[in-house]
Amino acid sequence: MPRAVSSGCRAGLLRATLGRMTPPGTEILKLRAPPRAIPVRWRASARAKRVSLRICPRQAEVVVTLPHLAGRRAGIALIREHADWVIEKLARLSSPLDFVPGAALPLGGVAHVVRHEPYRRGGPFLEDGALVVTGARAFLRRRLADFLRAEAQRRITRLAQPHAVALGVTPRAIRVKDPRSRWGSCAPDGTLAFSWRLVMAPEWVADYVVAHEVAHLRELNHSPRFWALLDGLTPHREAAVAWLRAEGPALLRVG
Repeated sequence: MPRAVSSGCRAGLLRATLGRMTPPGTEILKLRAPPRAIPVRWRASARAKRVSLRICPRQAEVVVTLPHLAGRRAGIALIREHADWVIEKLARLSSPLDFVPGAALPLGGVAHVVRHEPYRRGGPFLEDGALVVTGARAFLRRRLADFLRAEAQRRITRLAQPHAVALGVTPRAIRVKDPRSRWGSCAPDGTLAFSWRLVMAPEWVADYVVAHEVAHLRELNHSPRFWALLDGLTPHREAAVAWLRAEGPALLRVG
């Protein structure tokens, strides 16, 4: 977390401007030196016990969580304290990768070029290292998004099956969503939910996340018993966590 970061931030670098909210709910804060506009989204939380901040790769913004009775001044002070950290993290974010013809979208960790062939039938489908999208250009974005979600559902369900059999558990349901910060989750009723963006990661990374959530069907905690179960399902825990930390933010910039 940012409070654990050792930072040599210079005091007095930041002032708030009450300008346009871009996007809605995001305030633009301006650094005096070096000149830099920082988008900040304020989030009130009755459960939070302290002011905290994180980087949202998806929107390329800083999210500041304010507990009850804490005001923006406390959040601005925290950003000022960790200004160097904030600038570095925002600068390291990759450029957005949109759903357009010619884009190289990763699928299972392998880049596939989006090829628009409007007069072909069926699709979208994979062909010779390309992701072919048919139909009118106006519908390409939606059709590609639907394909990736369906492919994520198919692949994640396939990955979950052997892990569930190994542990003798059955998920109530497996759902694919687009959360802001989680790759997967397990609800108390046994419903597993995953980010569709996992379909872009190498299969061994996606398999780790799936195994992690399936293991929660036996141990809905992070006790030593849970980690022992998980390590029995996949040997890739440390490598997958490292990959997601390094490459995961780029996946959140896709689409």
